[in-house]
This record gives sequence, C-alpha cells and structure tokens, in this order.
Amino acid sequence: MQISLQWVNELINIKTVNLEYLIDKLTLGGFEVEEIIEIEIDNKKTITLDISATANRSDSLSIKGISKEIATLLNKPYKISKYLNHDWNENRVTKNSSFQSNNLINYSTFLAITVENLTNVTSPTWLKQKLISSGIVPSNNLLDFQNYILLESGYPFEFYDLDKIRSKVNSSTVTLTLTKNTKENQFIASNDLTYNLNDSILLLEANNFPLSIAGIISHKDFCYSDETKSLLIEGSIFNSTKIRQQSRFLGLRTDRSARYEKSVKDDFLMEAFYRLISLLKISNPNIVCKFHTISNSKDQDLQIIDLNYKTITEILGPVKGYSQLSSKYITPTSISSYLNRLSFNYTSDDSKLIWSVEIPTSRSDDITRQIDLIEEIGRLHGFNKFLTRLPQIKTIGVEDYSYQTRQKITTCLLNAGFNELIHYSLVNKTTFLNNEIELFNPLLTDCSSLRSSLLPNLIKTVTENLKQGNFNVEGFEYGHVFSGSILNEFQEKEYIGGIFGGTKTKLNWSDISKPISWFEGKGKIEQLFQQLNLVVYWKTASTKIYTQILHPYRTAELLLSDGTYLGIFGQIHPILARKLNLSPDLYLFEFNLDLVKDQIKNNKLATYKEYSSYPKIVKDLSFIVDQTISFDAIQKMVLLNGTKFLTKVNLLDEYKGKSIPEKHISLCLQLVFQSNEKTLQNKDVEAIITELQTLLTNSFNIQIRI
Repeated sequence: MQISLQWVNELINIKTVNLEYLIDKLTLGGFEVEEIIEIEIDNKKTITLDISATANRSDSLSIKGISKEIATLLNKPYKISKYLNHDWNENRVTKNSSFQSNNLINYSTFLAITVENLTNVTSPTWLKQKLISSGIVPSNNLLDFQNYILLESGYPFEFYDLDKIRSKVNSSTVTLTLTKNTKENQFIASNDLTYNLNDSILLLEANNFPLSIAGIISHKDFCYSDETKSLLIEGSIFNSTKIRQQSRFLGLRTDRSARYEKSVKDDFLMEAFYRLISLLKISNPNIVCKFHTISNSKDQDLQIIDLNYKTITEILGPVKGYSQLSSKYITPTSISSYLNRLSFNYTSDDSKLIWSVEIPTSRSDDITRQIDLIEEIGRLHGFNKFLTRLPQIKTIGVEDYSYQTRQKITTCLLNAGFNELIHYSLVNKTTFLNNEIELFNPLLTDCSSLRSSLLPNLIKTVTENLKQGNFNVEGFEYGHVFSGSILNEFQEKEYIGGIFGGTKTKLNWSDISKPISWFEGKGKIEQLFQQLNLVVYWKTASTKIYTQILHPYRTAELLLSDGTYLGIFGQIHPILARKLNLSPDLYLFEFNLDLVKDQIKNNKLATYKEYSSYPKIVKDLSFIVDQTISFDAIQKMVLLNGTKFLTKVNLLDEYKGKSIPEKHISLCLQLVFQSNEKTLQNKDVEAIITELQTLLTNSFNIQIRI
C-alpha cells in the first residue's frame, strides 16, 4: 500500500519527525517499508512510502488506519474526524423494513443511500493529487471518489445508477434483497465478462433484478457513467470467508473483494458515508441524500482478555540499561500507558497487577489471546529495548515411552538397510486408494484429501527416484492415516509403513543375482518383530482397501496373539507395477504403530541367567541329505540328542553343485558346546558328535562329508 506522508500529516503532525526514525518505528511495529518513493505533483515533490502490513491487520489498510498506527507508535495525538459532526437530519435515518435477507451470517451491516440531483461528477484537483501520490491514475469521474474513500477510510463502496435501476424494475420504488442465486445462470459484470453462477453465489437484487455479485462486482446494466444524475450507493460489511469462496469459484478478485477478504469491520462505516457525501457535495451543493436501507445482524460481543503482569515479564524479559535506580522489567505504569495509546478500554487490579482489557471490534481478529496483548505491549515499548538471552535449560528433557519405542523400531529398520521417509498427510483424491475424507476448500488439487494409507506415497517416492536413476530405495515412514467422514465421526491413527525389494541381490557368493522372493521378504518382517520381541501370526488377507495396491495372492494380514488386526504385508500388484514401470518384486508393509507400542509395553520382562565362565567348543558337521528333508527336523533331532552341553545349532552353509547328487543338498552345521560346571574336553565333544552322526545316518540317511 502506497502512503503519502503529506496526507498522513493532515491527521497527525509528523513534519518534525525524521524519516529514518519513522521507518524504523514502522518496521519494529510490524509494518515493513518496502520502498521510499518521491513523486512530483505540480512541480512539488512529495514522499510516499510503500508499506506492507500483515494480513490480519485490516484496520491499518487505509490512510486513516495507518495514521492511527503511526500516532500510537510515536505517541502523538490523532485528529478526530470533523465528519462525525455531520449536518444531516436524523429523521431521515430510518431502517427500511422492505429489505429482505435470509443470509445474516454472510454480512454484519448492510447500508445503502440514494443520491439525486448530481450535476457534476468530475473530481477536484486536490483529490486527484492525492490519488496520484497513492499510485492511482485519476479518471476524473465518480471512480475517483470511490478510490479516494477506499484509500482514506478502507471501506469499499459500490455505486449504481439509480435511474437505470428504476427503469429496469419499471417502478420508482426499489426494494433491495440479499439472496443466494436461484435462477440466474449467467451474470454479465461491469468488466464486460460473463460469469457462470451456482446456488452458492450471493446476489444483491433490486426487485428481483441482480445488481451485483455481493461484495465483488456490479452488473453491467446498472453501471454509472459521466451522464449519471442519481446514485444508489451501497456500503456493506460482508463475511470474509463467503467473499473469499465466491471469488475463488468465479476466478475473480477485485479491489472491493480484496478488502472484504481481509475482514473489514464496521466501526467507522457511518463516518466513511458522511465523508463520501461531503466529497460529492463539493461540486454538487444541491444533491439530495436519503438513507434507503439499513440492516444489521446481531452485534458482536466485545472480548475481554486478562493481562497478567507476571506473564508479561516472563515473556518479554528484562529491559536494557536497568540499574539499581531503575526497574529491571517494564513497569505497570508503562503497560497502562500503552493500553491507553492503543485506545483499549480496561480495568486494572493494582494489588494483583492484572488488567482486564476490552478488545475493540477493529482488532478482534488479530488479538484473541493474552500473548497477542503482550506482543502489542512489546511492540510499542520496542522489542529492541529488551535483553536478548537464551533460556537456562537444566535438563534437555525426558524420553517418554512412546519416543523410546519409536527409537527402537527406527534403529531396527535402519540396521536392516531402510531409510526414513516423510510425506504430507494431504494427498490427491485420485490416488490408488479411496480416500474417504475430502477437504471442503483445498488450496491445491494435489492436496485435496486426507490419506487413508501410507503406501501410495511410498510407491510414488520409489517411482520418482527410479526416474532420477536411484534404483535402490528401501524406506519406511511414520505417519497419520484417516478414515471415516469429516461430516460424521472420523478416526486418526498413527501407522508405520515401508517398501523394499525390487533390486537383484546375492544371498550367497555362489548364487546369481536375483530379486528377493516373497518368503525372503516375509522373513525380513519376521526378523523385525523378533528384534522387537513380538509374537505375530500370519493370515490370508481379507481386507479390500488394498486391492489396487497389493498382489491378490501374495498378501497376508498380521495378527497379535489375541487376534487383533495389526497390519498388512504383501507384494505390489503386478498391474500397478507395470503401469508405473516398477519391479513386480517390490514388497510393502503397514502396521498400526499404537498397537505395536502397546504390545511392546505389555511384554513380560526378560529373565536373565548367569553367563558360563567356562569356554565354548565349536565344531562343524557337514553332510549331504535329501532336499525334501527340512532343516527344522534335523535341528530338533540334534538338539534333543546333543546332551545338555549342546547349547546352539547354527546353519553355516547350504550348497548345491555338480559334486552333490541330484535332489540332494549339502549342509554345514555349527555346533556350540559349553558347560556351566566344568571345562569340556575335546574327546567328550567328539564322542557326542560321533553319536549324532550315527543317529542322523540312521534317521535321515545322510552322507557325512570330510
């Protein structure tokens, strides 16, 4: 917003204020000065500032508003507008009972006046100069008055040609109605463009003829011109959300709608009306002005916020330059002074040092909590006048059980070669799953729904990495998934999901490279739960939500010991893999993280036994056996007959080759012997191995290899 300092000086005296000091005050007060502009008007130079304000400060988006802010920051008096002391006949100010609206939630004030006997619509020179100083090119007609009042007061007024309205409705009596569109499918606007309407669009109608799309743009048939002799002037306060929705639907944003989107308040609306009429009277002293319509929705109750001195000192901290003679913190007197400068009404309890502050309507959007009031105190005092210090932290924090569990799971997955991934909870509704919860007003189509699973984003990440030449992507993610309907009850749960496989690897040096099988992928998941000391059961998948993602015959559900559904594991659906140009040997999993945490927490404590102080003896046993005989059967027999000294049986190697008979396999077992009572002798162990060889030969017809 471009602000003329000469114009501001008419409201507060800043002639003696140094420009750099003013800019510093504005910047520290939250109003960034983008540029200093020198404009020459009638051979005189004037300085303007290009100022940007935060979106929630609609009260400052005008000459009057920014002048009040400067007066507050500089602690200078603000001149009261003389247009509050108008000379209108109050008997004319009557509410029009013919105004109809069933949309009270869409506006707070609706106000319209009629102006007749206009003879001169040209704008005075001084008004044009102020427009130029604010970066607006004058048009020397009624548009200049609209722009001027918008700049000065911040209120967007809409002008309609009253004679055109009367001619269209074929009556001298005009009844205004604020209603949702029911019959007009198209609207020809004053910008000569046609807009298609739906039943959510709010229209201002005169005797059932549409005057404008409420708060945005007027109809072409009722636009004023240089020949206009009478006006219907509408100045309303519409709901910011409604205007924003209409503007986005139509793809149309005007100066008027831009103001309403920032939530304009009606505190000084009447003053702005009086000011506008006084401008029109300059060249039209004989105009006749009458209130046509006045309607107000329920008044908003002013919010009361308690401000505690102890909280203020804790937040803002000590001030700079304090000594034994001055206070370490901002004084209560200063706080009261700043509240007075802000024009906030308040009552104070001097004994408890608490202020009960009444927030004016103009600041109701940006001041809603005590911390907002503290920010105002700090802003006026100057944040640069407080000491900057780091808090003294005695302890970094306590790792709660949830964090410890997550850390344990993360460590297991990182050790297994996974990378942690992070994705947005908002996804495109056209993903592989049916995301049940859609947003009413999404900013982007790619972020229009809440995800119901972690798997689509994991697949998308692998696809994007493959396009970039990153072929080995195995990752996991913690994230929230959503189910149900946002209109009814919906659930939010935290899940852990992952994706792996798809690349060819070797498990043994003599093997050729090949992708992992479904059973090897299953083994990787079993190893994870084994490390977490969890017992899970596998069951054929019956859930239907993954039908487009997971293989119909290579998918399993995982259950806890009590039968509770934990999650799912499966191979990617071959049709989806072919569609995305992915390997069909990708594997995905998704588990309920809360159930995993609870199960780990409910696990019984591990019991420990004393470690043997006697040495181990490790022996290898190699033999050839029929490949139809399972290793599990061999291992059980060896453990049952290896005496109490045999503590562990490990499979070291399996081999198939030319030297091995057909349909047979060579196994190498590692046998670990250890006693808790004595040091074992080699002869004792050799005797046990000899007995085991005999037993295996008789039971499984093995061939001992030397």
